Amino acid sequence: MKHYILFGPPGAGKGTQAKLIVEKFNLLHISTGDLLRKEIALGTPLGLEAKQLINDGQLVPDEVVVGMIQNTFAAHPEVEGFLLDGFPRTIAQAQKLDQILQESGGQVDKVLSLAIKDSTIFDRIANRAKIEGRKDDADPAIIQNRIDTYHEKTEPLIEYYKKKGNYCEIPGEQSIEEVFDCICKVIG
Repeated sequence: MKHYILFGPPGAGKGTQAKLIVEKFNLLHISTGDLLRKEIALGTPLGLEAKQLINDGQLVPDEVVVGMIQNTFAAHPEVEGFLLDGFPRTIAQAQKLDQILQESGGQVDKVLSLAIKDSTIFDRIANRAKIEGRKDDADPAIIQNRIDTYHEKTEPLIEYYKKKGNYCEIPGEQSIEEVFDCICKVIG
């Protein structure tokens, strides 16, 4: 069983690349946002807990997100592997993921990190706002906050995975096809 993490700042193209990767390599795409919405829609205990927290304006704690990911791993023994998108976002989440995978004899095989400049992040998110009509993505202050949050909270994972030897930086400012070609060379 293979386990890949798709990593990068907002606007790096993770969603676009995820679709291509799962199709070519028969992986199951695990997006934490999609998982939350699914668990809530199904009314599972985890979903009900997440819904209450969200309704109260709170962040969903790591234990809930980790529980949903564990449930997804267990429910899909038929796939060749998983592509995690949006998780882990912190060192604590990465350590918990390592623990879960070690318990089943697995590991994170590769971290596919889409690297782009802050100016490109800003331009891509603003452009996406125009195309998709997403008001939150149209506000420059919100875009900058998302970039700052990524640098502060999530970027430390780069060093974490570099030390483990499974971090692979992909130049994300190329065409979709060129980025995907780089990813394919890493996955093999």
